[in-house]
Amino acid sequence: MSAGESGRTLVTLATYNEIENLPKLVADIMAIAPDVDVLVIDDNSPDGTGRWCDEQAQVNPRLHCIHRSGKLGLGTATVAGMQYAIQHGYSHVLNMDADFSHHPRHLPAILAETGDDKTVIVGSRYIEGGAIDGWPLKRHLMSRTVNFYARMMLRLPTKDCSGSFRCYPTALLKQLDFSAIRSRGYSFQEEILWHLRRLGAQFREVPIRFADRERGQSKINSREAWAALGIILRLGFQGLFIRPSRAAKSRGD
Repeated sequence: MSAGESGRTLVTLATYNEIENLPKLVADIMAIAPDVDVLVIDDNSPDGTGRWCDEQAQVNPRLHCIHRSGKLGLGTATVAGMQYAIQHGYSHVLNMDADFSHHPRHLPAILAETGDDKTVIVGSRYIEGGAIDGWPLKRHLMSRTVNFYARMMLRLPTKDCSGSFRCYPTALLKQLDFSAIRSRGYSFQEEILWHLRRLGAQFREVPIRFADRERGQSKINSREAWAALGIILRLGFQGLFIRPSRAAKSRGD
């Protein structure tokens, strides 16, 4: 099948210095989910991640690459992947972390739940059957607190608001004003759910087992964490004064 053929799913991986993980991850994704294509959005990794991707794309038609000038943020990388999926005619775009914290073995369960044009499938650590491996207590507490805060401030129905292992229908993304998204970093995960919910999106959570990265360096920093809390607060107040779309209202939101 050619890239973008109707019914195809595009798996997106935002990368910066992931050469230790990417070759095996791409191979595993393609073996476990033989009907998907993979798009790598690389932020000019100095470790050769982008170069490896270009070399492999020349011999593997299921692999595609976008090169960006530098570290422009996880949120903007995810948006670039969504826009690529829309432009190339994919029916769904599935985002994963590039460090094996999102294991490809969960792909069949997530893909099995796709179908309609309004439902976002969320790989969830916080429903029955979900779990997190390798985190210290402090990080567990921080994640739980952020998720509770997001649910309360943004009135989100999902138990896992901050995870990025998700599958979106492109028909729904086409309705989104990407220029209205303010998050460049990790608050993107909560913000995109907020925008889509106001368009009438529904959400379905599938349990996943999240594992802390074994290779490479984490990109999380405290400055982005504090910025995320500020953006969530602003969106919460914005939601009090800006009415959701008619589609969202019709579902009782």
